[in-house]
Amino acid sequence: MGVEMGLWRADGDMLTRITATVIGLEAQLESYIESDPSMLGEMLLIVGRQVTTAHGGYIDLLAIDETAAVHVIELKRDKTPRDVTAQTLDYGSWVATLGRAEIIGIFASYRPGVALEEAFEEQFGGTLPDMINANQVFTIVAASVDTATERIVRFLNEDFGIPINVVFFRHFHDNGAAYLARTWLVEHDAQSVATPSTTGKTKTREPWNGQDWYVSFGESPAGRHWADGMKYGFVSGGGDKWFSRTLKNLTAGSRVFVCIPKTGYVGVGTVLDEAKRFDESTVLHNGSATALNALPLEGTYRHEGDEDDDNAEWAVPVEWTHAIPREQGFWKPGMFANQNIAAKLRNQFTIDQVSEAFGLDD
Repeated sequence: MGVEMGLWRADGDMLTRITATVIGLEAQLESYIESDPSMLGEMLLIVGRQVTTAHGGYIDLLAIDETAAVHVIELKRDKTPRDVTAQTLDYGSWVATLGRAEIIGIFASYRPGVALEEAFEEQFGGTLPDMINANQVFTIVAASVDTATERIVRFLNEDFGIPINVVFFRHFHDNGAAYLARTWLVEHDAQSVATPSTTGKTKTREPWNGQDWYVSFGESPAGRHWADGMKYGFVSGGGDKWFSRTLKNLTAGSRVFVCIPKTGYVGVGTVLDEAKRFDESTVLHNGSATALNALPLEGTYRHEGDEDDDNAEWAVPVEWTHAIPREQGFWKPGMFANQNIAAKLRNQFTIDQVSEAFGLDD
């Protein structure tokens, strides 16, 4: 049975039904959704309009949500029941093959001069995930559909868990005012999203270059001071195993991009040696190896170690390629940040932005 949407005007004890019209609606819906994709029921970032597929088709709208799942949005227009569903799935089969670079490229064509990382942070208030397009969601936009389309969509969604749905919009006019009403064929909150496959992870995750690391230099008034790290060449972390364990992943020759949380990137340099307890660490100072705890440091770095050294402060010596005071910390929306002290830096946008700001050759 077709989905019916009604609207009534209440005048005292009297109800007057307002008749819906579809005249011109489907031609306008694409622009409506592009200007405010939240009308589809969740926050989305449009990344492309009339996107050309490898098979000669044109996807009406392509978007990503806060998990970086890709949404294929197709308007029914004058398509037949079989065509609208088959075409949406056909487009989805092509979208599923796209990697991170392809999605970024589509967005670059759609909004020249704006990086996807920046747009994502502006829209969702967070960093673009490493994994893009791990899953896909299919939405058919229509003023109405026939029972055959309803039957097919329900079958795919409810029996096979394919996240495909139909969102209906109806246009109402009453006394000079225009209204747009929305409803879903399948209860929207019940839609399932497929778990990303192993092969999907490989193609959608930004590759690591094997060299670059993100390092968080968490300052504290009575503990760690970036002025020390910048002057004497080191990064450090400690107070708990969770903080020091990732620091121990750094090896000699690795390149580190150092960020002070909520301040910005302050240094890029090369790791000289593996992590050691702070009281056993040495740095290259005035051309010779010098014990860290023998230097006139501003910070205290006094985390006492237990028998496993889990709570101790750990340090890694670094030769700075470029380092700046915390007051000059560099940050742009969309750049990478992480709760770990050290993490593989896969975010090429961050590498490019910091390298340009610091005048690095590569």
